[in-house]
This record gives sequence, structure tokens and C-alpha cells, in this order.
Amino acid sequence: MSLILFVILKIYVITIGLLIYGFFKVKKYQKSDLEPKTSFTIIVPFRNEAKNLPLLLESFSKLNYPLDLFEVILVDDSSEEKFEVSGFRFQVSTVDTIRMSKSPKKDAITTAMQHVKTEWVITTDADCIVPENWLLSFDNYIQENKISMLAGAVRYDCKNSFLDHFQQLDLTSLQGATIGSFGLDYAFMCNGANFAYTKSLFESLNGFEGNDKIASGDDVFLLQKAIRKFPKEVHYLKDEEAIVTTKPTETWKTLFYQRVRWAAKTSSYQSAFGKLLGLVVFFGNLSFVIGFLFLLFGIWSYPIFVLFAFLKFFIDFVLLYITSLYLTKGHLKSWFLSSLFYPFFSSAVALYSLFGSYEWKNRRFKV
Repeated sequence: MSLILFVILKIYVITIGLLIYGFFKVKKYQKSDLEPKTSFTIIVPFRNEAKNLPLLLESFSKLNYPLDLFEVILVDDSSEEKFEVSGFRFQVSTVDTIRMSKSPKKDAITTAMQHVKTEWVITTDADCIVPENWLLSFDNYIQENKISMLAGAVRYDCKNSFLDHFQQLDLTSLQGATIGSFGLDYAFMCNGANFAYTKSLFESLNGFEGNDKIASGDDVFLLQKAIRKFPKEVHYLKDEEAIVTTKPTETWKTLFYQRVRWAAKTSSYQSAFGKLLGLVVFFGNLSFVIGFLFLLFGIWSYPIFVLFAFLKFFIDFVLLYITSLYLTKGHLKSWFLSSLFYPFFSSAVALYSLFGSYEWKNRRFKV
């Protein structure tokens, strides 16, 4: 059994090493200060976000981008309190989601698409804040490259708590894997809080058809469909001026359900690389948990466990550190404690996602 665990660790280290290599292959983008030309429709699905939406809309009002080149569509998914929009100089409208599937967010985006008049759409979440050069960076990249889809990065606005630091590190690892997979030409993941694509691409892919029975995944499934059909037209925007900031969850229960929601869609990936990476990461973390139990029951000596943990922690740290330099200027607070806890948390999420259910936005979904 010990040999099997170390074989799993070897595969894990090689896999994360490949992601690190892929991360460096994606070059940082520096906008060229081209005159803005791209017209965007910003789509924001929301449900009960009266507290967060004004902050997002305020960040839109500060965008360094011509007002006549972007508009905002807020898509209300049966909020308990209606949100009123007023006092903004840019064009903004609110529509109600037309429910057609088991996925509220996919339905919201599909509904908004019926109102989109621009060629490009860009999606974000109601609890986000966008930087002032957000659209400008996307526009410059679009002008310089023949593309139909462009993914960007997301980070958390953290307070000084272990829960927030843990989430930042978790998100950093996901962003590192995302960028690394793009660099390896095996992109399979992105974040819908910072995701742009053309309306014509969305229509040519028949939107979310084929995965609308899965509650989450409005971003990754669309990305994977695009990769299969137009692999050369899907890029990653590695630009610090285009990173969107969002809020971490406020409780461990909410975080657990959020990660279950994310993990539940892995088995439905069209990307073989994505499925394989998910399995490698799962078994890599589970092997650490088993190794810890071996230590407790005296099957492993302390030096063997320390060696095992060191190898895993080292390769994880490299990916986290290089990604954090891009996302958060190298801040890795509570890294060691998070690294000890994460394999247990991640394994629990993965196992629960196989048969459990989860709550999200005051709704319960089956995995």
C-alpha cells in the first residue's frame, strides 16, 4: 500500500509540474493603448443581491471605456426583493430569467442573449468588482488576436481570517491549474465571473445545449464545447489589469456546498484532460489523508510521512506561489495550516459530490 501511495504522489508531482510549465507558457499581456473599438454587453445573473449589485454597478461607472461601447444586462433569477437601477450614465437594463432547464445561471445567460445587440458579451457575478481597465484590456487583446472566446482571472477580496485565506489559496490553485492548462493547450476550466465570448460563437455552439441538466458549469462546459470546435479561437487573458475581484463565502458550510457544486460537474466534462487532472488531484489529496492515518496507527514512521508531505507541499507551493505573484502580489497567508487542512477538505468535497446534494442561493440541488 505504501508503494501505491508513493506512485500516486509521483504522478501527482509530475502533473502539477506540467501545470507549472504551462503557466509560464502563457505570457503576460500588456495592452497597447489601442483606440477602443469592441462593443460589449456585460451580462450579470443575480438572485437576492441587493447588497452587492450597487458596488458592482459603481465599478462599471468607473470603467476607463467609452460609454457608447458597452451596456449592462442584469438578469434577475426570482429575487425575493426587486432591485431598482437608477442614476448611472451607462446603459443598463433588468430582465427576468426565463427558466428552461435545471440550471438557473445558464437560463439567465440564455435569456440575456435574446436582448444582446453587440457581437461580444462578457459575464461577471453580482458580488464582484471589476478594475477600471477591464474592458480596455479585453478590447486590446481582441483587436490584436483572431479569437471568439477569452477567459480572465478572479481573486478574492479577503479579510484577516483563516476561512478567507484558505479560500484565497484554494482559488489560487484553481487559477493556476486554469492558466497552466491553457499553456499546455488542454484548456478545460475558466471562471464565469470573468469570461468573454462572441454572440455568434454562443449561437454556433447552441448555447448550453447538452449540459443544461447540470446546475452549474455555465463557464466550463461552454469553454470545452468551444475548444472542441474552435481550439485556435479560445485564449486566456493573463493581464493584471483585467483581474476581477469577488467576495469569499462567509461560512464553512457555504464554502463546502460551493465546492461540491463545482466538483459535481467534473464527471460531465468533455475534456479528457480535465477528468484526468481531477482524478490525479483527488487521489493526490486522498493519499495524503491515508498517509496521515498510517502515521497515527504506526504503519508509517514519522520520517516517511514527513518525506511524503514535503514532496506534495513543495510542488503545491511552487504552483501557488507563481500564481499568487500574478493574482495577489505573492501573498500566501496561512499557507502551511491550509496545506495541512486542504487534503481532508478536498477529499470530503469530492466524495460528497458523488452522492450528496447541496444548497445554493436558498435552493437545494441534487448532484
